[in-house]
Amino acid sequence: MFSIFAKNTDLASRYNNIASPLFARLMDRFPAISDLQEKARKRMPNIAWVYLDTGTGQEMVMDRNRDALDKITFQPRFIQGKIQLDLKTELLGHTYAYPFGISPVGLCGLIWPNAESILAESAAKYQIPYSLSTVATQTPEVVGPKVGNMGWFQLYPPKDPEIRKSMLQRAKNAGFHTLIITADVPTPSRRELSRKSGMTIPPNINLKMIWDGATHPWWSLEILKHGMPRLRFVESFSPKKDLKSAANYARFDFRGDLDWDYIKAVRDLWQGPVILKGMLHPGDALLAADHGLDGIVVSNHGGRQFDGAPGALDVLPEIVTALQGRIPVIFDGGIRSGLDIIRALALGADFVMMGRPYLYGVAALGKLGGDHVNNIFIEDLENNMKQLGVRNLAEIRALKPHVAPH
Repeated sequence: MFSIFAKNTDLASRYNNIASPLFARLMDRFPAISDLQEKARKRMPNIAWVYLDTGTGQEMVMDRNRDALDKITFQPRFIQGKIQLDLKTELLGHTYAYPFGISPVGLCGLIWPNAESILAESAAKYQIPYSLSTVATQTPEVVGPKVGNMGWFQLYPPKDPEIRKSMLQRAKNAGFHTLIITADVPTPSRRELSRKSGMTIPPNINLKMIWDGATHPWWSLEILKHGMPRLRFVESFSPKKDLKSAANYARFDFRGDLDWDYIKAVRDLWQGPVILKGMLHPGDALLAADHGLDGIVVSNHGGRQFDGAPGALDVLPEIVTALQGRIPVIFDGGIRSGLDIIRALALGADFVMMGRPYLYGVAALGKLGGDHVNNIFIEDLENNMKQLGVRNLAEIRALKPHVAPH
């Protein structure tokens, strides 16, 4: 039954997956990302769920992301005759089957063991990019062969230049061709709900956690099968080779003190496209273009860093206008449907990335999760394009969106 999930990047295989009875049944049970979110919550213990689904502060910026998307409406044009859709996307010298991809998420193995490999294989099959985090639970050498030529690597900037060079070389040798530098983590956020849940690395095993694991047997069985998650890439550079030491090493030796000299050093080291992630101000976007970056990601880190940030979509048009097409603009901020993808593209984004929806899918459905999330986005994107009477990305970008009042 699961033979259709063998690695195969042929496009015909992807469409066979979408049309299969198994995926039809899944679509009837889980037609929306919110359905996968609900199922994932039931399968995951609280400590893992809180890590995935919460933000920082009062989580107001997460609400702003959703509100900004919901305000955007369109006036459909009907009587368009036969609508033949074309979603192929050219970005940074590569061709993707769709205008969206998978964002980097750290510590995926806590959410569901082997999550990075599951999503990498799905990305290769559907011909969309998959971004591996520096703080992943699997190494570039493991994930690279699975993602094929769809691999992006996300760098949390280490302070040591030799470690930086080694990390980039390992990612490049593993086949990752596009680099994302994450800029919006100048310091670890407080994430109050994670603290209250007892989230520590490694977890402190107590009676509450044991009970939580026992009442979520599918997750616990997978953890027993694969072992507790470890930051395997970071661990290989950490002075001590254990999870706690690697987590502390990443916390205190990565991310901080990022400046434009550092960005230039990374740009000089990486032979390929370099994207700067976490832009919310047009001034920073312009500086990124001035310093030779190949693209930016407009993002507020999914509401996990600074609760006073604006909704990502609210600042997207201003940044697009400032750049005037100098470099591509990628959007990442609360996308949950194909209609949301259209909203971001219509407001000027060249491409769209999502993180949490794919982890909901893997936590809810295991090996089937990445493919099913892709099918949801594709089906909803195609349906809404036909509802609007648009055939391709150029026509989406020519739409005149309406912004509803609060």
